[in-house]
Amino acid sequence: MNKHQQSFTAAKNGPSPATADQIYERRKTPTNILSLDPDIVCTIFAFLDMFDLVRCSLVCKLWNAIVESRSLREFCERNIKNSSSEFTEKPLRVILGEMVMEQHRLALLDGGFYVDHYVDPEAVVGCDDGAVRVFDMYSRRCSQILRMHPVPITCLCLNEDRLIVSGSTSGDIRISDPSSVQQVATLRSSDVRGIRTMCFNPSSQLLFAGSAVGCAYCWDLRTRKLLWSSRVCPNVIYSLQHMQNDTSTLVVGGIDGILRLLNQNDGKTVACFSMDDKLLSTFQSPSGSVQRIKGQRLPEDDLINIEHLVCITDRPSITCLAVGMKKIVTTHNTSDIRLWKFRS
Repeated sequence: MNKHQQSFTAAKNGPSPATADQIYERRKTPTNILSLDPDIVCTIFAFLDMFDLVRCSLVCKLWNAIVESRSLREFCERNIKNSSSEFTEKPLRVILGEMVMEQHRLALLDGGFYVDHYVDPEAVVGCDDGAVRVFDMYSRRCSQILRMHPVPITCLCLNEDRLIVSGSTSGDIRISDPSSVQQVATLRSSDVRGIRTMCFNPSSQLLFAGSAVGCAYCWDLRTRKLLWSSRVCPNVIYSLQHMQNDTSTLVVGGIDGILRLLNQNDGKTVACFSMDDKLLSTFQSPSGSVQRIKGQRLPEDDLINIEHLVCITDRPSITCLAVGMKKIVTTHNTSDIRLWKFRS
């Protein structure tokens, strides 16, 4: 039985004294986290919050076993104050994951936040001839060309079956299979000015799209049916995204520079965010100069026409965004990157 397969319970008689040869060998051998006894790792894990515990459980089988150990489970149960039978039936990693997702949702809905403003980053995006090109990332050469639209393609995404979903300036969304070079389906919107952005949620098999007139759409890719459509902002939606495994919230950004939070199930806007004009601090990071600016939640009386509440210089157009745990990253037409950090 090796060291990592031992029980987490210490021996009754305690450890035997190390000999001089053993001490010499230990000093010669490089020390890392895997050199620690599982009991010690379990004690270290007890100081972590639930977010870090979930991350640690995904590192390797050994760490997952430590996270699921009886002693750590009992410690978490005492601190979480959850005595339901569901706590003992589910794996601890699953329970912590569900609590993390709930805290993420509550932080976006009600928590305070600030914005880290990264100055002068660069990004390049291209493609609009009605075809999809597949590139080999090693050779940097085009390996396949799929003709999908007679008009320019404005956005792309992939689903779990490796089907390519493309939006166009005509408002149509087409799904193609690159392995057979066949068109699978066409989804039609009511927006003749075109689809500008899309994202696919593999957890719910829902496809979300934003249009050039501020409308958001949701299709179920299993049935190819439109579930809802909603006008959420006064003009172009440039980007919409959700966090992996999140089936409740959808973040939308567009030309008016307002960050909006939608309900994935019905398309209703539940919150709107913008930057305040109050500068909290300025500091240097490896990425450059960072300005920390106070964030503000906008009133919910009219969640579409609210751009007049914020100075136009404080809300440059949101051109792209990504969603993480209690944080959202946005790029803008002013060559800025902003990191919106929310807290419970």
